[in-house]
Amino acid sequence: MTRILLSLFLLLVCRMAAYGATPRWEGVNSPPQGSVAVESRAGADQLEVAVRDGYIYVVCQERVTVKVFTILGQLINSDTLTPGTHRMKISAKGIYILKTDTSTRRVTI
Repeated sequence: MTRILLSLFLLLVCRMAAYGATPRWEGVNSPPQGSVAVESRAGADQLEVAVRDGYIYVVCQERVTVKVFTILGQLINSDTLTPGTHRMKISAKGIYILKTDTSTRRVTI
C-alpha cells in the first residue's frame, strides 16, 4: 500500500512540475523601452512582435490564436490572445516560430 501511495505521489509531483514548466502568455501594459522589433506588419492580423530579456512580446488589435514552435517544430504553446499586449517568458535561447492564422514569424531569443 505504501508503495502505491509513493508512486501516486511521485506521479503527481512530476505532473505539477511539467505543468509549471510550460510557458504561458501574460497580459502587460506595454512592451519595455528598447525592445527589439522582430516584425511589424499592417496585415490582416495587425500583429506586432518584439523580443526583450528572454520575453516574446505580442501586440494585437483583435483576438488572435498564436502558436509558438521550436525551430524543430515542437509545439511550445498554443493560445488565443485578446486585444492588447502580451508576453511569454522563454527560458532557452534559440530560434522560435510564431504562427497565426494568417502569418508566420521567426523570433530569435
